[in-house]
Amino acid sequence: MQKTVEQLMLLGFSQYEAQAYITLLEHNPTSGYELAKASGIPRANIYRILDKLEERGAVLRDESPEGTRYVPTHPSELVSRLRNGYQTSLEVVEESLCRISKSTEPDTVWNLQGYKALIKHALSTIDSAQEKIQIAIWPSEAIKIEHSIEQAEKRGVEVTTLCLAGCKQPCGSCRGTVQMTPTAAQDDGNWLIIIRDAEEVLAGEVRGNGDAQSLRTRQKMVVRLVTRGLKFHSYQETQQA
Repeated sequence: MQKTVEQLMLLGFSQYEAQAYITLLEHNPTSGYELAKASGIPRANIYRILDKLEERGAVLRDESPEGTRYVPTHPSELVSRLRNGYQTSLEVVEESLCRISKSTEPDTVWNLQGYKALIKHALSTIDSAQEKIQIAIWPSEAIKIEHSIEQAEKRGVEVTTLCLAGCKQPCGSCRGTVQMTPTAAQDDGNWLIIIRDAEEVLAGEVRGNGDAQSLRTRQKMVVRLVTRGLKFHSYQETQQA
């Protein structure tokens, strides 16, 4: 029960509200007095808590000659209501933030150190994609971002993958339209490149010792250069095949 209480608290419920709703799922219909006794919530607080739950649409009130009884909204209905509410709020926030955000071209270049940072930014780059992603990757990194790519495809994002290992048989980790472009492994490391929506690029070099150095930017010139570089590499490999 405690874990579920904590999860509801992450969605904006107070601890008492979460306890009351969960207890009500197990004991209903019930009066405020009975709910306080079953949940351990102080009687002085229970009716205020029930009023809050009613405002959230988590509780229904049943008035009768015998007194007021309470029943919980079905969990599926409650979750659907919460989901719709958060979705609407997120859309409003996104619109407001975009209006506030500077319209000038961002010139920030993030210099990232370490393999964990590379994978973390790879995942966030993919998760923010709306239209298309171009990837140049080796199998060792493809496995780590496979789930995020799969989720992007479910959102309708177009995915093109350049398999730099040129696997003879598909390994299953490369997603979307896969082009086999075998590249000789370098002693000083292999590359991971992601271009998001033709707006942002993440380019990282994974060294032989497992370390990595990478950069992430939305500078248009850099995005264009990397995009053309991938196209040229793909063209060369096609001509040599």
